[in-house]
Amino acid sequence: MYARRRRAYFLLMGGCLFLFVSAWSFVRLWSVEAAVALCVVAMVIPPVAAMVANRRGPDDRWWDDPSGDRKSDEWWDELDGKPRRED
Repeated sequence: MYARRRRAYFLLMGGCLFLFVSAWSFVRLWSVEAAVALCVVAMVIPPVAAMVANRRGPDDRWWDDPSGDRKSDEWWDELDGKPRRED
């Protein structure tokens, strides 16, 4: 699951880099307005890539799920102010 998200992130960021470089390498020779439009599209991609890379999958452990290590879970529960679990 992490590899799939990492691959999607790098594809999106690679596309962003391609748009930006191509806009000012050769698209500007035909149309500066089109180059600026490509840069605007490239500007939107990094936040989307970050959301894709950091989204929680259905099998991902969430931050407050018990880890299975009893001592660690008790320690985190104490820090969070949660009542002690009775197993």
